[in-house]
Amino acid sequence: MEFLKSGIKTVLGGTEPGQQPSAAETVEKLVDRVYSSTLLEDRRDACRALKALSRKYRIEVGAQGMPPLVQVLQNDGQDTEIISYALDTLCNIVTSEEFEEEADNPTVSVNVGGQFTEMFIKTPENVTMIMGYLDEYDFRVRRAAIQLITLLISNKTRELQDLILVSPMGVSKLMDLLTDSREVIRNDVLLLLIELTKGNSNIQKIVAFENAFDRLFEIIREEGCSDGGIVVEDCLILLLNLLKNNSSNQQFFKEGSYIQRLAPMFVLAEEVEAGWSPQKMSNFHCLLQVVRALVTPSNQQQVVTACQRVMQKSQLLNALCEILMSSGVPADILTETINAVAEVIRGDRDNQCELSRVMAPSNPPRPAIVVLLMSMINEKQLLALRCAVLYCFECFLYRNADIQRAVVQTLLPSSASDVSSLSTGQLLCTGLFSSDALANWFSSVAIMHTLVENVALKEELLRVLLAPTGGQRPNTLLEMCTNLMQRERTRLQSKVGLLMLLSVWLAHCPGAVKALLETQGTTVYLTAQLCSNEHDEREFLFQGMCAFLMGLCIQFNDNSLPNQRREDISQLIIKRIGQETFCNKLGEVSRHEAYSRACKQAQIRAKCAGELLLDYEYCKLYKGLEALIAKLVSGFDVDGIELTELTLSSEASALVSQYKGIIRGMDAQIQTLQQSVKELDQENVELREKLREEQSVRAQLSDQNTLLKAQLGATGQTSFPRQETSQDREEELNTARYQANMYFAENIRLTKEMEMLRQHLASEKQRADAAQESLLVTQKDQEDLLELLADQELKLASFEKNTTSKSTENQSQTHSETALLEGVPSETASR
Repeated sequence: MEFLKSGIKTVLGGTEPGQQPSAAETVEKLVDRVYSSTLLEDRRDACRALKALSRKYRIEVGAQGMPPLVQVLQNDGQDTEIISYALDTLCNIVTSEEFEEEADNPTVSVNVGGQFTEMFIKTPENVTMIMGYLDEYDFRVRRAAIQLITLLISNKTRELQDLILVSPMGVSKLMDLLTDSREVIRNDVLLLLIELTKGNSNIQKIVAFENAFDRLFEIIREEGCSDGGIVVEDCLILLLNLLKNNSSNQQFFKEGSYIQRLAPMFVLAEEVEAGWSPQKMSNFHCLLQVVRALVTPSNQQQVVTACQRVMQKSQLLNALCEILMSSGVPADILTETINAVAEVIRGDRDNQCELSRVMAPSNPPRPAIVVLLMSMINEKQLLALRCAVLYCFECFLYRNADIQRAVVQTLLPSSASDVSSLSTGQLLCTGLFSSDALANWFSSVAIMHTLVENVALKEELLRVLLAPTGGQRPNTLLEMCTNLMQRERTRLQSKVGLLMLLSVWLAHCPGAVKALLETQGTTVYLTAQLCSNEHDEREFLFQGMCAFLMGLCIQFNDNSLPNQRREDISQLIIKRIGQETFCNKLGEVSRHEAYSRACKQAQIRAKCAGELLLDYEYCKLYKGLEALIAKLVSGFDVDGIELTELTLSSEASALVSQYKGIIRGMDAQIQTLQQSVKELDQENVELREKLREEQSVRAQLSDQNTLLKAQLGATGQTSFPRQETSQDREEELNTARYQANMYFAENIRLTKEMEMLRQHLASEKQRADAAQESLLVTQKDQEDLLELLADQELKLASFEKNTTSKSTENQSQTHSETALLEGVPSETASR
């Protein structure tokens, strides 16, 4: 520190005794020295002093010193030492971290680095100038320039990405630095590229096509693959940035046979007893995320399918399955491996069958899927691991009716040949009726996924019989689920899981609806839940799910049970609950936070056990049937009669039929216009394509014409050999002229044809616009007719009411007149 003070004193000169200059004054003098000094040594010393002060007095140096530092970078590029001082000073100014020297400085704000970054990049030429210093081979200059660009990107990512994109050969310069023989430079460039490729697909594509994948795999191999250090992790993070949500790079990665280079990295060494170091765990975690980035369900389906096939052929899936069954694997790595296996097999029958053939190294050997399910229903396991197993089981069943049927077969009585061996169905039933609420929820969702989009298995599952304790008669699985749901001591999370299972079971399956309605007390329980007034959000969700289940009993009811027909249940809802209350409670599901969280993705994510409420497939079913159920319940009157045209008067029915005829005609006209618009659009596309081809042919003819002109000129200027006769030269000239005239004529013809195509295109556009306007007018007329229909229905209702009241008055008047007439003869007789 004394040396530093003496250096600053040498630059600034001595001060008067008793006067200590402030930091701002010191910086001001140094800045003036940088501006005004003619000697390079003086400017260099001033920049060195500014670099020393920038760690403690960042605001003063940044506010006053940024312009002179930029000036140094512009004018003194031949001196690497002063350039390195200037770049290091700028790094200290724009960094987001807090230095120890400025910890006691109250003037330093949290975002001071971002503010100085914004000041620096207001002039885009500054960034271009820093990019230019990447070509400087000097270690101090190149590394300082890399670090400065990294800090600028981390503070203002989007702005710097745009500036580097427009910088000449900006991304290419950075990629060339990966081949630098100095590892420090290479590692700093990796950090820079990680920041640069975040969330920008264009830069990701440029980096990928600059041979980034090959270079990254070379670095990973040199550093020791998954057993390497932090550099391997940086390479994998950059690889993940390039692949995540970028279908072009994913396709390029697959076609470049890079998946095959990933597979050997998952082969574990035999000496696993030594344990996993924290760095190896980080590297392995990044490797698994790279695999998942290629096959995540949010990618394009064709890319996912292609990558899944390559992973199966390259033995990558087999290596992942071996990790699942290995001992000594950390829980975090095992959880991420299960998630990776889940997405590799999701929707791919070959991969799903390969997982079903994997056996665990136990005595006796058990299928791997059975061992995973044992972990899922074990309450001692970590929550993340249990969620991963459920996700893997869902992907194991996804769009594979054969595996779904095999799971259901383990629940049927005929499959119980070997009682001693644990089956998938036995494990699921054990978890379903366990005392652990989370095991109930996991098992309910797992059984639910065996029934998704498979009506035949829903009928099969009705045959499943379970023997309760105490020697009672066997009950069906559906009866056991409904009885468990109605118990008071059953926790809400277990009830929610059972409601999801029953809802998916009843959807599109009248037999299941009939079995549920035959179960004693089910309708009464659902009605009581909908009539209760709970104020807890989770209770609101439970009531909404009960309403949805009750709506399914109406929607898929085949009316085969007396007193449990659609009309009977609807009348019960109207009289006991109310249509409006039912619809409000039905909508509580979509308003709950768990619904919006579950709808985002198929994978189950939860920070705590209480967040596990709804499943992705249940939300899909609810979203598709909620509006239909609400409309169905709203379409019944107080007597439980469905309001249709049959319940209206003859005049109202005739009027409704008339309006329906008009609407059908308008619909037909709208469809005709839409078809016409589609044909015009298609014709427009064809004309554009033809015009583009004609323009291409015209350009080719123009090039050929220019070439012929050049040949003619060369023919006229070249002196032919004496043995060549003048008659031959004349014939060649005539031939060339004839070809040129032909090309000219063809060019003129194509120009005229192109102009005609343009005119035709313009007319077709006008026709399309006119058709669109006519379509809009027709739709407006249809809306007006619908409004008129509603008004006429109101008038008919009032007319019927008036008619009823008048008929009542006429009857009362007739009775009074009759009484008067009967009184007249009696008076005459008395007289």
